[in-house]
Amino acid sequence: MRLQLLFSGRIRPIGAPVPAYLITTGDATVLIDSGPPRDRAGAHRTDPDERVELEPGEDVPSLLRRLGVGPGDVDLVVCTHLDPDHAGNHDVFGDAEFVVQRRHHAWATSEAGARCASTRDRWDRPDTRLRLVDGDTELLPGIELIESGGHVPGHQSVLVRLPRTGPMLLAADAIPMTVALDPDKRPVFPFDMDEAEVRASTRKLVDLARAENALIVCGHEPSNLTDLRPAPAYYD
Repeated sequence: MRLQLLFSGRIRPIGAPVPAYLITTGDATVLIDSGPPRDRAGAHRTDPDERVELEPGEDVPSLLRRLGVGPGDVDLVVCTHLDPDHAGNHDVFGDAEFVVQRRHHAWATSEAGARCASTRDRWDRPDTRLRLVDGDTELLPGIELIESGGHVPGHQSVLVRLPRTGPMLLAADAIPMTVALDPDKRPVFPFDMDEAEVRASTRKLVDLARAENALIVCGHEPSNLTDLRPAPAYYD
């Protein structure tokens, strides 16, 4: 099994990466999130309100092409959640099955989930093959989905057990930065919806990482750009 990190743009003004992840096993190719919309590349230069700095060629489909991975090669897309910077290119992977927490999908398709609406046409399509899961779930041997709501209802993180590197816990936006690793003292960020659930999910993930001796990969940690190995490098 191999894990590759895809950095697809930066969050303004803090310069934090917007991640997606590619996992290849002997049986499947799994993409975790699809990054900011490819058609927004360069928009930050003319739109002062554009939250993500995305250069042409930094979108997830382009990054995958450079790895020799085409849209039809992706078997599963794991949706940590459907915020636009995480689900902006779901429509590219029309042959894949999309795996979402049932609770999250229900929220994102309701009026309450209006923050996901700008890219809904990318992920809510009549031809989408959707797998709705409930809570912690084994996706494939060595890959577990961990329900970690609070940032949004039904957010999920991903635990990957790599044979040589060991376990890596992709926390996504449940723990976006290392400053948020303490469940009691962590800041609650502007896009976090439920403080009590954010803290409970943080505690759950930190305890899981301790039990598994896993490296926690925070979703939008600026130091990931220097401390972690982006694709084409990999962890195995």
